[in-house]
Amino acid sequence: MGGVAVESEEEDEFEASEEMDGENVGYSGDELDDEDEEASQDEYEQDGFIVDEVEEEEELEDSDTERHRRSNKKNKRESDKGFVLDEDDYVLLEDNNITGFRRPQVTNKFKRLKKTGRSIELEGKYGLSNEESIDRSNQDGSSAEERLKHSLFGFDEVMLSDDIAEEEEHSEDRSAIGDEDEMADFIVDEDVDEVGDLATKKRLTKKKSHKLSGISSSALQEAKEIFGDVDELLMLRKQGLVSSADDGSCAEKRLEDEFEPFVLSEKYMTLKDVAIREKDVPERIQLFEDITGPPPTDDKNIEEESHWIYDMLTHGSISPLVGYDALQYIHKKEIENVLTMIHLQKLDIPFISMYRKELCGSLLKDLEDNMQDREEIQHIKWHKILWAIWMLDNKWLLLQKRLIALRPYYCRRFMEETQIVDDEARHSFNKIIFQSVISALNNAKFEREVDDIDAKFNLHFPPSEEDTYDRKFKRPKRKSAYTILRKAGLWEIANKFGANSETFGMLLSLEKISDEVEDTKESPEEMAANYICSMFQTHKDVLRGARHMASVEIAYEPNIKKHVRGIFMEMAVVSTSPTHQGNQQIDAYHLLGGVKWLRNKPLSKFVDGQWLLIQKGEEDKLLKVTIKLPDDVLNKLISDASDCYLSEGVSRSAKSWNDQREMILKDSFFTYIFPSMEKEARSLLTTRAKYWLRMEYGRQLWNKISIAPFQWNDSNSEDEHAVRVMACCWGSGKSPTTIVMLDSEGEMVDVLYVNSFSVKSQTVADQQRKKNDQLQVLKFMMNHQPHVVCVGAANMACKRLSDDIYEVIFKIVEDHPTEVGRELENIRTVFGDETLPCLYENSRVSLDQFPGQPGIVKRAVALGRYMQNPLAMVATLCGPGKEILSWKLHSLDHFLTPDEKYEVVEQIMVDATNQIGLDINLAASHEWLFAPLQFISGLGPRKSSSLQKAFLRAGFISNRKEISMGKILKKRVFTNAVGFLRVRRSGAAAATSHIMDLLDDTRIHPESYELAKNVAKDIYDEDDPNEAKFTDDDMLEMVIEHVRENPQMLKVLDINEYAKSIFNRYGTNNKETLSDIKMELLKGFQDYRTPFKEPSDKEKFAMLSGETNDTISEGRIVEVRVCHVNENQITCAFDSGVKGIVSSHDYSDEGYDLTKVHKGDILTCKIQRINTNRHVVYLTSKASDLRNGTYNLHNRDPYYVEGVVSGIRKTEVSKSNRLAMNHFTPRMIVHPCFQNLSADEATKYLSDKKPGESIIRPSSKGLSFLTLMLKIFDGVYAHKQIIESKKDRTDMTSLLRLGKTLTIDKDTFEDLDEIMDRFVNPLVTHLRRMLGYRKFRKGTRKEVDDLLRAEKIANPMQIVYCFGVSHEHPGTFILSYIRNADPHHECIGLIPKGFRFRNKDFDDINRLVLHFQKNINKPPLGQCPSSRTFAAVVPLKSNTWAASEGSAYTGESTESIGDVG
Repeated sequence: MGGVAVESEEEDEFEASEEMDGENVGYSGDELDDEDEEASQDEYEQDGFIVDEVEEEEELEDSDTERHRRSNKKNKRESDKGFVLDEDDYVLLEDNNITGFRRPQVTNKFKRLKKTGRSIELEGKYGLSNEESIDRSNQDGSSAEERLKHSLFGFDEVMLSDDIAEEEEHSEDRSAIGDEDEMADFIVDEDVDEVGDLATKKRLTKKKSHKLSGISSSALQEAKEIFGDVDELLMLRKQGLVSSADDGSCAEKRLEDEFEPFVLSEKYMTLKDVAIREKDVPERIQLFEDITGPPPTDDKNIEEESHWIYDMLTHGSISPLVGYDALQYIHKKEIENVLTMIHLQKLDIPFISMYRKELCGSLLKDLEDNMQDREEIQHIKWHKILWAIWMLDNKWLLLQKRLIALRPYYCRRFMEETQIVDDEARHSFNKIIFQSVISALNNAKFEREVDDIDAKFNLHFPPSEEDTYDRKFKRPKRKSAYTILRKAGLWEIANKFGANSETFGMLLSLEKISDEVEDTKESPEEMAANYICSMFQTHKDVLRGARHMASVEIAYEPNIKKHVRGIFMEMAVVSTSPTHQGNQQIDAYHLLGGVKWLRNKPLSKFVDGQWLLIQKGEEDKLLKVTIKLPDDVLNKLISDASDCYLSEGVSRSAKSWNDQREMILKDSFFTYIFPSMEKEARSLLTTRAKYWLRMEYGRQLWNKISIAPFQWNDSNSEDEHAVRVMACCWGSGKSPTTIVMLDSEGEMVDVLYVNSFSVKSQTVADQQRKKNDQLQVLKFMMNHQPHVVCVGAANMACKRLSDDIYEVIFKIVEDHPTEVGRELENIRTVFGDETLPCLYENSRVSLDQFPGQPGIVKRAVALGRYMQNPLAMVATLCGPGKEILSWKLHSLDHFLTPDEKYEVVEQIMVDATNQIGLDINLAASHEWLFAPLQFISGLGPRKSSSLQKAFLRAGFISNRKEISMGKILKKRVFTNAVGFLRVRRSGAAAATSHIMDLLDDTRIHPESYELAKNVAKDIYDEDDPNEAKFTDDDMLEMVIEHVRENPQMLKVLDINEYAKSIFNRYGTNNKETLSDIKMELLKGFQDYRTPFKEPSDKEKFAMLSGETNDTISEGRIVEVRVCHVNENQITCAFDSGVKGIVSSHDYSDEGYDLTKVHKGDILTCKIQRINTNRHVVYLTSKASDLRNGTYNLHNRDPYYVEGVVSGIRKTEVSKSNRLAMNHFTPRMIVHPCFQNLSADEATKYLSDKKPGESIIRPSSKGLSFLTLMLKIFDGVYAHKQIIESKKDRTDMTSLLRLGKTLTIDKDTFEDLDEIMDRFVNPLVTHLRRMLGYRKFRKGTRKEVDDLLRAEKIANPMQIVYCFGVSHEHPGTFILSYIRNADPHHECIGLIPKGFRFRNKDFDDINRLVLHFQKNINKPPLGQCPSSRTFAAVVPLKSNTWAASEGSAYTGESTESIGDVG
């Protein structure tokens, strides 16, 4: 409560009325003075960061005075009435055991009038906010009390008595402020004034009703769960507000106050959404024009744009349809027709492609289909050319919009500069520049050209300090060197170097005949001497500045950049090479392996997504990329530039000027132009690669949605939804295996959970549970009689689930032949991809459609629905959440932004939806089928949402005239959409007796109904010429029905001849339309999608395993885990669960030894072949195969110049060694000394630690081993193997845990703590004693020997000795000594008990030294310690220890190396 005085409701009323008595309602005099004072302050003081201490003290004093005044008033009223506190205050008092307060007694009298929020409802009735109510009360001269009543109850006459009104005021006050934050007085609202600046204003009333606060997302979710569809809630609330308001603007404002902005945006209820919904223009065209502005509609502009688009499509270097050769056959006039239809007639792309084929025939060609006879093979098409025109139209209009904006800006800046400049010469020079810029701007056709012109203009006319968007705060302006030099007057000498930049550009591009450059008589130095000043103190400084100005002007000249750009983009080449890091990481199997060594690849040869990989490699610092001109092209370009810029004079002065000009050209081209061109080339390659990737991404999506629904073998029904699907999803452990039954319309009718249906265990209990589950599945299938069973291919275990279902089907047919229907006799089990169902499972739309259902049920529903209607299922994920963008369709699609992806998705969905059509009546009965409605021509998410609600309310419609649903669809949008909406007897309309037009069940547009009737009538008349002529509409309907029932009458119709007769009669060419009418009369809305096909063996393998050619292919080196070992083969498993087999003769070059391989070991193998039918991969782990076999280098770039075979062999060997050393299986072990690190990572971890630090990590030898790694000295690390035993091997999880018994050599430990206490800590103690011993010397053996020799020279009569670290065998120390002249060396082993020397253990170094001195004349027993020491004894070939020095591992034993990992 923070010291806030407790006030009653009556006091609040009194204070509120007191505030309203003032001239400014809601403000006291002090507040007004404070506001005036605040308004004069700087904005930085207003934002609250700067506090005036004096004012703060004054405010405190004022607040004390005000509080004292209020306290006196309150004490006076307390005698008449007690405190009335908030409910939270009473609870707080009770919790603290404070007595003397009690809640007021609330009677039931006038209970009906004490509903909360009454005042707000009455205000809403009049559409007035609090501010408006108070303003009006001031105007009518009413008293403060009346105005307060009006603000609370509205302007109706108060019909109740005073006592009732008083009690009602108390009730409403409590409801209005009961839930308010006590600090609400300190909240200020932010407003935007007329100039766009933020201004603060205090709230008008002290307390505001909680009903005006925003509805949170959590509350919205609760509303969804309780009331269902929130769309209806929003719409009903909006309708209620509109009906209670005088005007819509106030109601809309109130709606925005009640709901959070993102909620209104998602539900398309913002002001902009409402405007789009009500405007009679296709929604996609409206959104298009919101970005580009209104398009030009005159013939000249449309013709100019069509020429530009044609050039971009056929000759442009960055055409959206890069790589297609069929573009040369398109017609320019048809592009103009399409632009006219879009801009003038407001026709959407699907409508144009379907009903205006005569005007754009060449633009409808399928670029990937060479079939010309459309009647022979009919299929739906992705109209790539039309969408490319749509995209280029957007670019053109944005370009024109920019040009229109630049022209007045340039004129204004020129006029400003003219008023500033006093020098007539400078003014003339500026005028020439301005005229050339305007002329170039008028002729600009491409974005790059406009960029060049804009850069030139800003160079000569830089933005002034007044050109700022914020009038209050000026951003610090950085002046360029060119601007400083120009103001210093060096532009005059810069113009003396020869031709100006514009003339030079025209000469270089051969737009102007070469003029001889005239040299001045003065030398450059003499002329520069005239400009020496404090800024430029020598003539060299002057010339350097003038050269800079000249080179910058050349670099910014549009003609020069255009000329160089043309040469650079055509002739430049790209080369790549790996960095040091890349050389280590990139091998033949790496994603960048194919672009590691590119040499001089031309820009024009990058036609796929290769550049995106190169760019990513460069960002990750794996590749170095250079883009440059070949030397011969570069030299010719510089030579041509020199010929145009240098003079032909031979005098000494001319030579001096030419020297300056050469430096200018060199600086301009190599410092500015070529780096700029390289940047543009990178942008060009990125744009081109993304266009290609968009096409590939779209192609993959098209292949997913252009598949027809699954059709039952014996089904001849016209209803594509007549298949009942049983969908099965494998349970991952947390969820049981789930089976869902969908009816023919995709509605879920039953669910079955089976936990033990596909268990592998052979125990009696598990087998009994499995039989029970099989019986349940059998009954489930017999009850529902599915046509097809779809099994989700989530992992390899799903293959077993499919086999178990086959077993149940077989049992049904064998044991219950009389009860089996036709469905079960021909039932098929099909694998389905679960990637899309998983997206649906986690989507927001699934929460709306299946509230409360487990995720696996939603996934199974989506799996079955995709088989019934792929288009509708994909469209379901294209809602506001856009979950469809998470669908992985291409290996490189992560290079596309979400907006770029959705643009492609929308094109694909629009084309497919409109060519397939949408059954309105069926969708009205099954709402999930409405998902594609937003992609219907003319519609969008906003228009379709309101139309969908209208259809759902109506239940069904009987003809296309009703599609407009009153005024929801107006003329233009209705014309665009109506032909793609199918009206027939389906859903709720199946039982109606309404007469339906047969043509409404066809793709024939209503505008062509008369033509279709004439076609049917002519065919009927030709078949029976003696029949009476029909004129009545009902009789024409009978004719159409007769023709459809006799398709042979239509098949014999020659469209070409009939079209000629129509042309002769009416003068119109309707050949394409007539052809479509013929096809639709034969069968309306015939499905031209690709028939459903079961996945091939290769596709099944990919779905079940998740493996692709990039992860599993012949010749690749992979890692597998050993699962089972027998005498003939080793059975392994990939991480994906794919089974791998290593036969006995493919295990090792030294033969097959069962004792050397154990369950859980990791093997490095090479793939020999893949059997996708059996889902088995055959492997070899022979060292010779790993070394000699080369990876299949398919699709190698012809510009890859690195030695292929030798390079790959080296890579394979290094990769196999690296895999053996660094790859491991992460273990489920929790201990402070254990970390899941590879050998390299552990070495890096210990590199900055002190000697004696250790770490325990996984071993690459398998899941039964660990490795103890100890830092001996800087750069010297020793490894000790820990063997685990007594492990639970029932499952993989148990194998990943720590064994119950741990063994190091012959010592046994119970856990890692015991290892640290009994083994590691003693080792470290003795290690540090040795490192601190007085006779210990640092360095290698050679360095220590040199130290001993020096000591021997100093003390020739002594036997000198010292200790050192063995770098060859880490974990071992070397005792070096010199008796006569040559050094001798003996090994000392480090063990937990101390040191081992000559097969004896010593717990103290001094005792070891004493033993050595006494027995120095005896020969040493060996050069290295026994295997019980911690050293890495490489020559013994024991697999117990291994060693490392730095990051390099020494030794000859393959066993020791194998354990290092």
